[in-house]
Amino acid sequence: KTCLINRFCKDTFDKNYKATIGVDFEMERFEVLGVPFSLQLWDTAGQERFKCIASTYYRGAQAIVIVFDVNDVASLEHTRQWLADALKENDPANVILFLVGSKKDLSTPAQYSLMEKDALKVAQEMQAEFWAVSSLTGENVRDFFFRVAALTFESSVLAELERGSARRIGDTVHITSNESDLYQSAPRKKPKCCQ
Repeated sequence: KTCLINRFCKDTFDKNYKATIGVDFEMERFEVLGVPFSLQLWDTAGQERFKCIASTYYRGAQAIVIVFDVNDVASLEHTRQWLADALKENDPANVILFLVGSKKDLSTPAQYSLMEKDALKVAQEMQAEFWAVSSLTGENVRDFFFRVAALTFESSVLAELERGSARRIGDTVHITSNESDLYQSAPRKKPKCCQ
C-alpha cells in the first residue's frame, strides 16, 4: 500500500521501505471541472497488531482501497476480512470500493491470468472495482488514482446536491471553490416577455 501511494504521490519506488506503523497520510490536489478537489490518502498498517489503531481512520471514508499481492493467494483471501474491518466504520451504501492487486510486474502472464479470475470473483462479491497495478513500474497507478479521484468527486457532488434544497429541472447549479458553500442553486429567470 505504501509503495503504491509513494509511486502516485512522489513518483518513487523504494524496495526497502519501512512497514507502516499505525497510519500514514498523503494528500493530492486535483482540479475537476475547474473545481479544486483534494484527495486524502490514509495509508493504514496491514499488520494485525495495529488493527485497532488503523480502524479508527476508516470512519467516514468515501472510498476504501483493499490492496493484495497478486502473487500471494493468501493475501487475496485476507481481503474479505480487511473489507469487513473497514465496513464496521462505514455504511457500505455510501462508500466506493476498490480491490487492487499489486506487484503485477512479478507475475508471468499465465500466473496473472489465473489470479485475475479469482480476483474478479472476489471483487464482484465485494461490489468493488478491480485494478491490477505495479508500484515498481508505475503500470496503472496514475489511472487508478485518477479513477478514485473522479468517483469520489462525483460522490461528493451528488451528496451535496442531495443535502441541498430540492432541485427542479432548469435550476442552475453554481460551483465555486468555497468548500463550505460549494453548490448553490438559483431558479432560472424567466424572460420579461413571459411574465
